[in-house]
Amino acid sequence: MMTILEEEHVPIRSDIDILVARQQGRQMAATIGLTTVDQVATATAISELARNILQYARPGEIVLSLVQQDDKRGIMVVARDDGPGIPDLELVLQGGYSISGGLGLGLSGTKRLMDEFDIDSQVGRGTTVTVKKWRG
Repeated sequence: MMTILEEEHVPIRSDIDILVARQQGRQMAATIGLTTVDQVATATAISELARNILQYARPGEIVLSLVQQDDKRGIMVVARDDGPGIPDLELVLQGGYSISGGLGLGLSGTKRLMDEFDIDSQVGRGTTVTVKKWRG
């Protein structure tokens, strides 16, 4: 069973919100003793998820949680929006697919950066991405 130790909600409406979410996430990751590499990976994942909200589904929110499961601690990031949803998750998660002309590495890159990745998206209803990074 996972326990939430601390939680922060960051509404995503502008570029500044992306920076706030990234900084708060990195601070939380440092608090539980994640390595510098894992702190950067977590901050990068937060940036990618928040940028997706801003670009495709504004507004939305990032929820940052310090979590404990059994004897391990970690950070959980939930990116949630009520946007258009993703019609072809499989294609998007392969990487290299983008409707905005970008590199298409946002979600696939986030999946590679984090220890756990889950996505729920329904066309017309929005998307929720949940990722976790565990210490050690």
